[in-house]
Amino acid sequence: MIDYDAFPEQRQSFIQQLLSQKGRVVSADLVGLLGVSEHTIRRDLQKLARDGICKRVYGGAVSQLKQSATFETRMTQSVAEKSTVAKRCAQLIKANSCIFIDAGSTYLAMASYIPQDMELTIVTNSPQIGSLLSSRTHGEVILLGGKINPQTGSTMGSDTVNQIRNMVFDQTFIGVCGLDPQAGLSAVYYEDACFKKEVIAQSNEVIAAVIADKMLQVARYKVATCEDIDIIVVSQETKIQGFENANLHIEVV
Repeated sequence: MIDYDAFPEQRQSFIQQLLSQKGRVVSADLVGLLGVSEHTIRRDLQKLARDGICKRVYGGAVSQLKQSATFETRMTQSVAEKSTVAKRCAQLIKANSCIFIDAGSTYLAMASYIPQDMELTIVTNSPQIGSLLSSRTHGEVILLGGKINPQTGSTMGSDTVNQIRNMVFDQTFIGVCGLDPQAGLSAVYYEDACFKKEVIAQSNEVIAAVIADKMLQVARYKVATCEDIDIIVVSQETKIQGFENANLHIEVV
C-alpha cells in the first residue's frame, strides 16, 4: 500500500486521475481516501492548479478545460450526442419569438431541426448558421457582423456587441465551453466571454446545450452563474452531479 503522505507525486497523480474520471474532487473526501491532512490536500490542489490541471473551487477542485479545437474539428466530434441534444433544443423554441443562436457545432446541428414554417426572428453570430438558415421564408434571419474568430466560428468584437445591445431576445441558446455547479458557465476566449455576457443580459430565457465533455469543466473566463441560466439540455451520458440544488431546469435526452 502506498504511503501517500510520504509520496506527493503519487498523491497528486491519484488526484489527477480522479479529476479525469469525475471532473471534480472534494477536499474532505481526499483527506479520507489518502489519509493526509487538509493542509496537504490544499497544497496538492494548489500545485495541480498551477500546472493547469484543475481550477480550485470552494471545497475542492474541478478539471481545467484545455483550449478548444477549431470549429471545423469540433464539428466531427461527438456527432450523435450533439444531434440528440440539438433536436431537443429546437423543440424548445417558441413560435413568433425573437431568438439568439450562439455559434457552435451543437447549435449548427440545431438549426437544421428548426421547422421551416415557424415564424421566427433568428439572430446569430455564426456565419455557418446564418448560411444554413438563409433560405427561410417565414420570419427573418439576422447575421451579426464583426471579425470572425476561426476557433469559435463566430463573429465578435465591439461592433458585434453594440448590435446586441439594441436587441432583446425571448430566448437565447448560449454556447458553453465549460459548465460547473459552483463556477457556472465559462468560456475559453476573453472576447467570446464578454460577448456571451452581453447576450445573456438581453435575454428573457437562457438555454444551454451541454454535451458530456463540457460538464463539470471550468474554462478561463467566467460568463454567468447557474442562476443566470434557465434550462440546460444534456444527454444521458452527461454527469449532472451537483446541479440538484441549482435554480435551473435540466432536460435529459
